[in-house]
Amino acid sequence: MSFSFDIYDFTSFTKWIDVSLTSYCTPFWAMIWEMLIIGVAILIFYAVVGLFLVYAERKVCAFIQNRVGPNRVGPYGFIQTVADLVKLLFKELVTIKKADKFLFNLAPFIVIIVNFMVIAAIPFAKGLHAVNFNIGIFYMMAVSSMGVIGILLAGWSSNNKFSLIGAMRSGAQIVSYELSVGLSMITMVILAGTMQLTNTYDPVTNQVLVHGIVDLQKDGWFIFTGHLPAIIAFVIFLIAGTAETNRGPFDFAEAESELTAGFHTEYSGIKFALFYLSEFMNMFIVASIAATIFWGGWMPFHLGHIFGDWVSGFNNVMDYIPPFVWYIGKTFVIIWIIMLFKWTFPRLRIDQLLTLEWKYLLPINLINIILMALVVLMGWHF
Repeated sequence: MSFSFDIYDFTSFTKWIDVSLTSYCTPFWAMIWEMLIIGVAILIFYAVVGLFLVYAERKVCAFIQNRVGPNRVGPYGFIQTVADLVKLLFKELVTIKKADKFLFNLAPFIVIIVNFMVIAAIPFAKGLHAVNFNIGIFYMMAVSSMGVIGILLAGWSSNNKFSLIGAMRSGAQIVSYELSVGLSMITMVILAGTMQLTNTYDPVTNQVLVHGIVDLQKDGWFIFTGHLPAIIAFVIFLIAGTAETNRGPFDFAEAESELTAGFHTEYSGIKFALFYLSEFMNMFIVASIAATIFWGGWMPFHLGHIFGDWVSGFNNVMDYIPPFVWYIGKTFVIIWIIMLFKWTFPRLRIDQLLTLEWKYLLPINLINIILMALVVLMGWHF
């Protein structure tokens, strides 16, 4: 198979890699090499995006507080996060007396592995995803909920009361807000009629066997075609997703003024860096899921024919923008919104946090699911 690369469709490129490896290796070793390539690609992507988000967070914070932010290391301080990573790599890994060493060392890796598993299911562009489950939404909901295990282990194994309090807070917070995150996603599953994120094709005829959520938004993103229930689900998902990632104003698990650093107080060096990066990658994952389910993923922005004859020309211009650019652009817009939450609103009390979920978001979500089911049943969506 000859080399083929299309920025608008990565399917031919991934097939070329698969055919090339199969021609040189046995099927078993070809699969091993493919898994290795995907793992390295996700690892590099994780490091680059994580470091960039740390830099973006500092710049957004500086902008809101009328400061300059990082401006010394590299142009506009762009390499500051790289310098910080190098510093953390050379920091001593402090051994905590009377800590459960095995669980203490295992906790940060659990958090990172969970992030990797979720990223593998995210469709970055057409044909550019590691796995395509027919229950993709359910998979991401199930796997992402395992991250709290690493946080609880980190707090308990540190033999530190502040770490334990931070971990218990995080456990209560994440378990509570997972309900709203899951129900808002279920609301969109009702609209889509499937939990699969991208299309499944017949390997022989190349015909579509199952339409995915992203491809169903070709003629209109769900945030528009789903009417009011989709907008309500999107707002709830943003609020609950921000709380689930332990970001301000819901950052009780690592409240600096109360718990020093919360569940990762006793961590140093690269282990602390893993927890630090995982927070930003959790934010990226939440934004990616929101962009995929509500904003059409890598689908371009199209206008319907109700806007006039010039719509086809506008849609053609939108189609020139590569799908990967659409996906990254939507994701970073949502990330910017989540960052504004942290640097705009003051931290809530723990009772206010749980009240917001159990007395407001959860009942609204349950009513919204019924409303979405009614919209789909009556055919009121576009």
